Amino acid sequence: MFSEEQGRLLTTLARAAITREFDRSIAAPPYPDWLKASGAVFVTLTEAGRLRGCIGSLEAHRPLGEDLEQNARAAAFRDPRFPPLAQVELPRVRVEVSVLTPATPMTFTDEDDALAQLRPGVDGVILEQGYHLSYHRSTFLPQVWEQLPDPRQFLSHLKQKAGLSGDFWAKDVRLSRYGVEKFKEDLA
Repeated sequence: MFSEEQGRLLTTLARAAITREFDRSIAAPPYPDWLKASGAVFVTLTEAGRLRGCIGSLEAHRPLGEDLEQNARAAAFRDPRFPPLAQVELPRVRVEVSVLTPATPMTFTDEDDALAQLRPGVDGVILEQGYHLSYHRSTFLPQVWEQLPDPRQFLSHLKQKAGLSGDFWAKDVRLSRYGVEKFKEDLA
C-alpha cells in the first residue's frame, strides 16, 4: 500500500506534530494528496523499548494526515496510562505509525472456534461485548502478538483490557480483525 518513503513521511509528520506542541512557531508542512484521503492510524511511542503511549483510530473518519497528527499528539499527551510527554523525553522517544485496514467481523460458534481462527502476528483484533450501559471494547494491534504469541493468552489479555475477566466468555462477544502497515522511525 505505502512506499518506504511514504512511511518515513508518516513517522516524520507524527514527530513534528508532537514537537509543535512544545514549540508553536514550527509550521505544519503541507500534505501530499495521498494524506488527504480518509484513513485510520495508531501512533505508538516507545522509550528504551518500553511503551510510552499509544492512541489511534479503529475506523477511518477523517483525512489520514489529520488522523495521524491528532493521534500522535494524543499518544504523547493524553494516553491515560502515562503522564504527558515532557520535552526532555522527546529525543529519547521513538515513533511508530500503524495504518489500519478496515476491520472485518469474525464469525465463530464459541471461544475455541474464535481462537482457532486468530492468526498470530497477522491479526489486529477488536473485542466488543455488551451494549449501551454495559459495553466493553478493546483492541490489540498485530504487534502485540510479539509479547503474547499464544492466541488464548492474547485473547485473555484483550478481555482484561476491555474491563472483563480473562476467562470471561458470553454469546454476545464480538470479534473483528484488521491488518496494519507499520512504519518505525529510523534510529539515528
